[in-house]
Amino acid sequence: MLRAALRSGAARERAVFEVFARHLPNGRRYGVVAGTGRLLDALQRFRFGEAELKFLHDNGVADTATLRYLESYTFTGDMWGYAEGDCYFPGSPILVVEGTFAEAVILETVVLSILNHDCAIASAASRMVTAADGRPLIEMGSRRTHELAAVASARAAYLAGFASTSNLRAGQDFGIPTSGTSGHAFSLAHDSEREAFSAQLASLGTGTTLLVDTYDVAAAVRTAVELAGAQLGAVRIDSGDLPVVARQVRTLLDSLGAPQTRIVLTGDLDEYSIAALAATPVDGYGVGTSLVTGSGAPTAALVYKLVARAQGGAASAPLRPVAKRSVGKPGRGGRKWALRRRDANGAAAAELVLTKQPDPPGNLQPGDPYDLRPGGPSGPGPGIRAGDRVLLRQLVSGGEIVGAEPLDAARARHRAAVAELPAHALQLSRGYPAIPTIFSPDARS
Repeated sequence: MLRAALRSGAARERAVFEVFARHLPNGRRYGVVAGTGRLLDALQRFRFGEAELKFLHDNGVADTATLRYLESYTFTGDMWGYAEGDCYFPGSPILVVEGTFAEAVILETVVLSILNHDCAIASAASRMVTAADGRPLIEMGSRRTHELAAVASARAAYLAGFASTSNLRAGQDFGIPTSGTSGHAFSLAHDSEREAFSAQLASLGTGTTLLVDTYDVAAAVRTAVELAGAQLGAVRIDSGDLPVVARQVRTLLDSLGAPQTRIVLTGDLDEYSIAALAATPVDGYGVGTSLVTGSGAPTAALVYKLVARAQGGAASAPLRPVAKRSVGKPGRGGRKWALRRRDANGAAAAELVLTKQPDPPGNLQPGDPYDLRPGGPSGPGPGIRAGDRVLLRQLVSGGEIVGAEPLDAARARHRAAVAELPAHALQLSRGYPAIPTIFSPDARS
């Protein structure tokens, strides 16, 4: 596309691309925006070096004009997006990319690969956090996915409310708390479970977590308490009928004088099995395979579509809407803005996707309600209601990243965004999106 657009002249024309999902996966009620921070980091590094240019030349992918364009490529446009950690719904314009057609179209794959993965993982993680109902979750999926996807998954899970990760690279790169336990191989590497436990306790202290289901669970728990005493931090159970075994272990720990010792469950857990364990006396969960595969939805089904273009290379040329008209996948043309409409109690009621700008950029921060005072600094446009929440924030301005923020800010935002949803949004059963998406020229809807 770039090579041909350079020849036709379309490469220099101003264009607007939009990232959105036509539907939520697996009949879920909401999606979670994640990966924005990683995308901004990737954008800073998005360059074509000598090795890349040589490959494109030697394989006939790019001609001389394209190579010349790519050797000096840098994104100089603007990006607007939903704040990381916020929720999204079908049609939500979670990322808007404005620039020349050439510089924007070349970003499609990097944008979608990051956002599709991270939004999928965060959306699954959010459901698991809801199911855990306050009990901490450890991300433990590194051995069930690509080595780099594992790090990204840990970040997305933490954003959505997981307490820690077993992936040390994620801890190093993103400051996520790390935790983990020994595996069955550690017990099998010693002549007895007693010897293995003794070595672990001597090395890591009594606050460590001992894996107790390598052989006989009850015998292992007795040995663990005998060696560590009431100060034993936790035991992990990874197999068997988890609700039954967990109750037996809780009773046994209490009878042995270790009521403070925690029980952590692992073993192919997902949001449904976690919810089923709600009445079980356990203190936390470790989740691996289901998390890093999006609990059955490994992609968020996001697309990157051209929605507006200006004819002619002049910066002042007006944008006009464009959209595909194919059967089954029709588009909605025009640059979009978005508001989260909330009811009198502050609960989300609708997603408004607008084709007219509701308020000048910069007057409102994402998450702020509109200020409806006459002549107030937020000067509401026609139809704006009290409590409407601005969803798009500027991420990149003239090629300069302006929207970077700490991961903990996105984590806090997600808690607030979920709390804003109506109660039925947290149901795990298949269903419709929690709120409707309303497409309108302005906010009168």
